[in-house]
Amino acid sequence: MDRFVTLHGLQTRYREEGQGPAVILLHGASLGSSLEAFEPNMAPLAARGLRALALEWPGYGLTPMVPEYSAALRRDHVTRFMDALNVDKATLVGHSMSGGVAVQLAFDRPDRVAKVGVLGSGNLLPPLPDKPGREAGVEPTAEPTLEETRADLEATTFDHSRLTQELIERRHELSTGVNFEAAKARAALPPERAGGQPLWQRVEQIPVPAIFIYGKQDRGSAGERAELARRQFPTLNLHLLDGCKHMVQWDKADEFVDLLASFVLEREPAGAR
Repeated sequence: MDRFVTLHGLQTRYREEGQGPAVILLHGASLGSSLEAFEPNMAPLAARGLRALALEWPGYGLTPMVPEYSAALRRDHVTRFMDALNVDKATLVGHSMSGGVAVQLAFDRPDRVAKVGVLGSGNLLPPLPDKPGREAGVEPTAEPTLEETRADLEATTFDHSRLTQELIERRHELSTGVNFEAAKARAALPPERAGGQPLWQRVEQIPVPAIFIYGKQDRGSAGERAELARRQFPTLNLHLLDGCKHMVQWDKADEFVDLLASFVLEREPAGAR
């Protein structure tokens, strides 16, 4: 059931299920994305003894856009949400773009971040030697048709049997109107310049326990890059799931819930960071 909390003066949508250690689920930045990206996972996570909280970003789903949208605002969005719900510390789970948000927050506020989960975040994987650059995103120029929405979901999902007509129509609804206008406004913002080392070079320095979960068939040579990350950073808790594309939490829902719940509930040995 949808709930709303006021953040940045906005009626921000979220969902909550279960009791136990708090896990905040952060959806990605694709057109039409929303907290519903984690809808199949909420009840199973709750059944494993977790307090699952799916939070929506400004300009997605049923949450209005803010003019000052930025990486800093996204991080502030999470901590304000935690304050509003009296969550002192939580595990942050970021899908796609949000993996970087979760990791940066762990660096900035380790007092608020218990652990970090990264799902399919390409910007946290090393580039391949023969492909040093990153493909630029395509700016939206027109609202997608229903068939274009279907094609986009099929491109990011390995198991198409999960793509019901109802799911496709809902995704399309959240890709049009005010959500499409918000996507255009985000695309018009100047690119954000990050200083210092790229986050992917600092993954072994994250000050809290972290788990990385990727789909072997995901876009951007994610499978190859995840294997490269394993070689470069042998201490990473990294899982590469076969038969899985970008929507890791849909393609491998059971495996995702099992890996995440075990990770969150695992007690650290004495002396661990």
